[in-house]
Amino acid sequence: MRYGQLVVGPAGSGKSTYCHLMAEHCRAIGRSVAIVNLDPAAEYFIYSPQADIRDLIRVDDVMEDTELRFGPNGGLVFAMEFLLANKEWLIDMLGEDDGDYLLFDCPGQIEIFTHLPIMTQLVSLFESLDFRICGVFILDSRFMSKIPDFFGGVLTSVSAMIQLNVGFVNVMTKIDLLTSQEKHDLDRFLDADTQELVEHRDVHILNKKYAKLTREISSLLDNYKLVRFLPLDCNDEDTLNDVLHSIDTALQYDEDIDVKTKDIDLGDGFYGGNGMNTDD
Repeated sequence: MRYGQLVVGPAGSGKSTYCHLMAEHCRAIGRSVAIVNLDPAAEYFIYSPQADIRDLIRVDDVMEDTELRFGPNGGLVFAMEFLLANKEWLIDMLGEDDGDYLLFDCPGQIEIFTHLPIMTQLVSLFESLDFRICGVFILDSRFMSKIPDFFGGVLTSVSAMIQLNVGFVNVMTKIDLLTSQEKHDLDRFLDADTQELVEHRDVHILNKKYAKLTREISSLLDNYKLVRFLPLDCNDEDTLNDVLHSIDTALQYDEDIDVKTKDIDLGDGFYGGNGMNTDD
């Protein structure tokens, strides 16, 4: 079995920084991980990827093609479809080692993971390669100061969750950039009581039609317990531990490791004697 975090979220939300921080944290606790860049428009990141889609295709090259005549968004969609059409390249780059744990750093264009089939097809490809995938939805905490913004972020997460059809963990990033007051205000969104949120003045100032819609959305989220956010502060290792633990639970990573450990112990005990007579 192999494991993967599919890191998605809006542009600028901190996906690449998350991948770097999570990889460093995993290595610090003795876990071997690698990062795969799936963003053909990436300009810079601080990690060294095991595989980089830009070695196959770049959005800049697509946009410069005078026959295609794509803009940035069209160029990115074309590049991702080109990756799927040349999946053998990605398969070769991923290798086939059992026990791999990879972080897939994905593009930030929302349509890629909310309604186009591209990421769904990639998930199917990874699963065919014996990967167990967990989606990690990244949202910048600085844009969650108002309740309507929170519901907008939640709906984007739900859309991605439904589209990708894998276990999901939602993470609010850049907590370290907030003031003390902003951190205090953010608490209401982390494990939100949506019914309480809709009674806030931020909702009441909306016109009646949108206020009613917000209440209906709130009721849906509350009834199905669809979304819960975890905070991530790059200066607080405990928040990294909490996020990793939630992802490992979704991936059943710890359970698989326990099974492997027990298998090893059973083998040592059986063949090593330990009170058992193999001649009986």
